[in-house]
This record gives sequence, C-alpha cells and structure tokens, in this order.
Amino acid sequence: MARSERTVSGDMAGTSLSASPGAGEDALRRIIAELVEVPGEGPIPARGLDAILRRHPKEGRGFYSKREILRAFRTAPGAWPMAEAAFAERLRTCPTRSQSGVLPVTVLTKPFPCPGRCVFCPDEVRMPRSYLPDEPGCQRALAHGFDPYRQTWSRLEAYREMGHRTDKVELIVLGGTWSAYPERYQRWFVARSFEALNDFGAGLDARQGARAESSEGADWARVERAHRENEQAGSRCVGLAFETRPDHVSPAELLQLRRLGATKVQLGLQSLDDSLLRANGRGHDVATSRMAMARLRRAGFKLHVHWMPNLVGATPASDRRDFARLFDDPAIRPDELKVYPCSLIESAALMKVHARGGWRPYGREELIELLADLLPTVPAWCRVTRVIRDIPSPDIVAGNRQTNLREVVEARIGERGSRLREIRAREIRRRPVEADRLRPVDRRYDTSTGDEHFLEAQDERGRLAGFARLSLPKGGGAPEELRGCALLREVHVYGPVAALEERVPGRPQHAGLGSRLVARAEVAARKAGYGELAVISSVGTRAWYRRRGFGDGGLYQHKTLAEGSPRT
Repeated sequence: MARSERTVSGDMAGTSLSASPGAGEDALRRIIAELVEVPGEGPIPARGLDAILRRHPKEGRGFYSKREILRAFRTAPGAWPMAEAAFAERLRTCPTRSQSGVLPVTVLTKPFPCPGRCVFCPDEVRMPRSYLPDEPGCQRALAHGFDPYRQTWSRLEAYREMGHRTDKVELIVLGGTWSAYPERYQRWFVARSFEALNDFGAGLDARQGARAESSEGADWARVERAHRENEQAGSRCVGLAFETRPDHVSPAELLQLRRLGATKVQLGLQSLDDSLLRANGRGHDVATSRMAMARLRRAGFKLHVHWMPNLVGATPASDRRDFARLFDDPAIRPDELKVYPCSLIESAALMKVHARGGWRPYGREELIELLADLLPTVPAWCRVTRVIRDIPSPDIVAGNRQTNLREVVEARIGERGSRLREIRAREIRRRPVEADRLRPVDRRYDTSTGDEHFLEAQDERGRLAGFARLSLPKGGGAPEELRGCALLREVHVYGPVAALEERVPGRPQHAGLGSRLVARAEVAARKAGYGELAVISSVGTRAWYRRRGFGDGGLYQHKTLAEGSPRT
C-alpha cells in the first residue's frame, strides 16, 4: 500500500479531553493530576496506583485502565508538568519487558509443512508445527491472520499503551522452520514487518489495507527499501531473529539470512546425544548440530540454542551429562539458551509412545532438583532466556504445568546457597548506574572456530550494565566478506529502553557505554593482530556504527584498525 493511502494513527480515537469536560473526562483529569504528583521515578507501586483509581471510579463501570489514562494524557500533554515518556513510565505495565535494553516483538509465520517429524511437537493444522493456538503469541498471530504487518503494528500499539518505549525493537520471527519457507514468502514477511515498524514510528496505520495484500511475495528491492527507511525510523529494528533446524544451516542460507537483516538464529538442538535424537525423531545427528553452530558463528550470528530435558529415552542423570556438553564442547557454547522440559500434548506423536510406556514425565520435585543443579553451571557469558515453554496448562496432558517454574527453581538455588552466573541473573535492570565507575571485565573462552572475548561493563556488585561479543576467528570457512576480519557479534547495553538520542542520568543507555565497548573490542582485535573489525549490525543500528567509523560493506559493516596487520 502506498504511503499516501495510509491513515494517521488514531490511537486517541474516542478519547478526548474537551474544553468542557464531562464527568468521565473530569475523573481522568483528576487521576492524572494525582499521578504526576506522586514522588519518585519509575512505575508507581500497585497499591498506590490502586488507591488513586479507587478515588476516581467510572460511573457505575468499575475503574479506569492504564491505557485509558495514558490516552487521556496524550490528548493534552502540554497541560501537565511532566513529559509523556516520564508519565508513561509511571504507568508502565510489565516493566521487565523493556528493561533489558530492547523491546521484544514476536511474530509468527503462517502454517507450513515442517521437514521434521519430532515426536514431542504438537501438530495443529491451524498453526505452524510445534505451536498451539492458545499460546499468547499464537493467539495474536491467529487473530491477525498471520499477517506480519498487522502482528507487528498491533504489538507495538499494545506496548505503547502499557507505557513502553517503542524506539528499539528486537523482532523475533517464530513459527515453522524458517528455512523451509519459500524465498518469496520470506522476503514478503520481512518487508511487511519492517513496513509496520516504519509506519508505527511515523504514526501511520495501514492495518485495514493489510487484508488486501494476499500475494505473500516480494522482491529484494522492496525489502531493501523497507530496510533503508528503518535506518532512521521512529521504531528501529535493533535485532532480527529467526528459528531453524541444524540440518538447514547451509552457506547459502547464511547469506540469505544476512540479506534479510538477521542478527540472531534460534537453533533447535534439543539434545547432544545421538541416541536421544534418533529416539525423538529429530532427523539429524550431533555432528550436524556442531557444523551448524560453527557456520553460524563464523558468519557472526548470535547463537540462541534450544535444549530439552525429559526427552524420550532420557533420565535425570543423562540430562545432567547432556547439559554439560552444551558448554564443555567448544563446538557448541551458545550465547543464549532456552530450556524446554518436554511436555505431553494431545496432538503430538509422543501420545502413542507414552501410551505404550515408552516415556514418563519427570515429577515436579524431580524436575525442580534437576534444573536447580543445571542452571548454576551456565557460564557468565550465556543468557538463559527461558526455562519453560509458554504452553497453557489445559493443553498439557502430562508434564510440567507450573507457569512460574523458573521462579521456583531460582528460589531452590538460593536455598542451597548457590548463585547464578548467567547474564539474565546479573542484568542491571532499573538500578542506577554511574557509567564512569563501571568496571571492565574480559571473559575469554575458546570455540571450534576461534577465540571469544566477552567484554563486560559491570558495577561494583558485579551487575551487568552492558557487554560486547568479539570473535577472533581461526582457520577457514568464513564468508568471503569476513575473511581476515575480527568480528563484533553483539553490543548490548542494559537498562530500560531509552528514546533515540535521549540520555537519562543514572541509566546505562546513551551514556557512551556502547561506544566504550566498541573501543575495547577494537583494542583487543588490534592486540591480536587484526587489521579490520567487521560487525553484524542490525538494520536499525547501521547509522550508529557509521558514526563510529564503520563503513558499509556487502552484508556487514567494517572498520580499519590502524595498528593491526591484516589476517589471512
């Protein structure tokens, strides 16, 4: 749809504070007036907010929602002694969603045949393989007909109405095996998602016209146009992730992913035991997983691995050995990890295995003890993003139904006197930061493709304000554009998402921390003898890297390191 055909976003439709307010508008004014007077910063405690809302109820219809209050504020922002961003933060719902420095937006691809035949995957005809229609993200995708534009735009709108900044977005594409979808569909899906980001940041809404676009195909020119616009958009894509299988990671696929703008790959390894892979119908072996990890790392991608305990044929003892391989094997060593205990879903082939006694779910205490043993062993350079799959309890025939399992496991770890070293447990979150007093730490480890430097910036208590991942490759196998280059795979600054170019005292974002991390990576690369540093930049961070001396290459950005000597 042409931009001239799009309409200006009407997020205030039906909510206006007129010069002659009615009873409802007057109540909203009083609520806002009280909220801006609450001392302190950040989200207002639930009890205090509840007291204010109860003092100003709707006429016979309960209480005003945070979304209604925020919409009312936006009608006359100049009337209040507080900026919209600060007021929105006071009302912020689910603050953890944006306190890791970026705002995650998950979109699902349409149902499509999966090349895998895993026994544990549900097989719902309305959904991509392994997904269920009543999972939260899946419900949104189904409601929007799997259209990427409508999914992206609507999710951003929901975040904004919960008080979140939408300036920096990590777009996470889930669904079936991405690599199995037709290339035309892949281009269309990415272009539509970026067009939604661009429109949302500009206050444009083309969701109604989204229904009319049914070709589900796009050329590269359309993708590249959407990318260029996003470089300066109000809602920028600062990370793009796809999920695929190890047996679909080919050199050609890596180039395709980069051209689409990908920076991270979620890879379903599930196990590092060939006998378990066979018993669960995975269709690939451990050697294939090791090769996939090596190819992805050489190409600079961030590596997000899925691992499953309690598979067919597994025991708690074998799971402990298998988990150890994730970090003991230099060919694996992921940057991020999802732990999904196997659950029995009615539409999965696992039902038949279970019926004949070939699989049993671990008991609650058995699973908690297992995970409490495993999570403290995760290294400081890896982030555990999830400990359970977000499957609604009614869909689980057997297996874990406890939605707060991670919280329970972490409490058990604390009771033992153990500590977690992984990234998520150490994030600075909303705590105040003095950027000049942060301590630099360089954690080094080797992989099958070279040496890794995990460059941290941490406070006096070891909490993580930001980090950079620097790869120093050894041997061959890198894409042609990266040969002889040190590789900056990630730069991440934590804390609540800040508006583009906004600097908030006491917070890590836009305090120069990212630039310092890049400078440290440059120094480490020069010391190792590299004459060039390449970065796998996301579309929305290209301009940021240009301002720091990086030039555009083919699929990466590059910077010459004056004191180094080119590698071969």
